Amino acid sequence: MRFDETAGNVLGEALEPCCNNPVTGFYRNGCCETGPEDLGLHTVCAVMTEAFLAYSAAAGNDLTTPQPQYHFPGLKPGDRWCLCAARWKEALDAGMAPPVVLASTHEETLAIVTLGVLNDYAAV
Repeated sequence: MRFDETAGNVLGEALEPCCNNPVTGFYRNGCCETGPEDLGLHTVCAVMTEAFLAYSAAAGNDLTTPQPQYHFPGLKPGDRWCLCAARWKEALDAGMAPPVVLASTHEETLAIVTLGVLNDYAAV
């Protein structure tokens, strides 16, 4: 488990934790950090919605079914989860993007999505 205290968010500030219940992040440390091992760029801290979870399942990525072998409890609306930046962009293009917690979304996300677009989906 790692936590890079120098990691930044899309706002140019220190990256804040996304969620510890359920524990999210590529490194399962509650943060949307990334590194060389994270080929999926799990950098977007998103708030799950019913619509997004249904869209994700229909696209072949069921996030609601628990998978204990991977220590994955299954997600429900309202949960925060570190999504792959490209997957969030796909959902955006399909009109199904979930809200984003900007302070907890890693700056590397800006290589995939502009800050202006992320601002439009900022969680309240």
